[in-house]
Amino acid sequence: MRAYLGQPADDTSEQRSRALDAYLRHTWHTRPWAIAEAERQLREYSRNPPGRLRIGLGEFYAVPDTGMPQSAVGDWLLVLADHLKRSIEEGVDEFPGHEAAVADYAATTDPQLTARLVGELHELLALPLDEADYALAAAELGMEVAPPEPFSYGAWFQSVATGLARG
Repeated sequence: MRAYLGQPADDTSEQRSRALDAYLRHTWHTRPWAIAEAERQLREYSRNPPGRLRIGLGEFYAVPDTGMPQSAVGDWLLVLADHLKRSIEEGVDEFPGHEAAVADYAATTDPQLTARLVGELHELLALPLDEADYALAAAELGMEVAPPEPFSYGAWFQSVATGLARG
């Protein structure tokens, strides 16, 4: 619920809000198990809103003032719960595609770290590895996605290194 402080609660059954996207992005990286608990709590909260005592005890977060009528809050919480359930079942994409993820990395990462990554990608590509080795290296380094079509791992690593080096 804290993700909505100062943010619009404009979630619909088809579209997540920026606040919910931010919550999911952060929580998937820090404590993914909490998403299922949040889904359960949202469903329980929508059916049986807790009183001040239960909120005060920390059993539930207070729902921020969303500007919506109190009668609509329960339905909104169910929309959020449904989004969390879909995220658990399908995962969550932080970016619409590979190019957007690389562009975000380039825009938000210190240039020295970006230069270091470019160097490390060139070092990796200089090793006598085949595509299976590149795929294994990607998995060992924590990459959880396959390269975009039509790239192989090696070709994608080269493309990323070239793009980041151009700035």
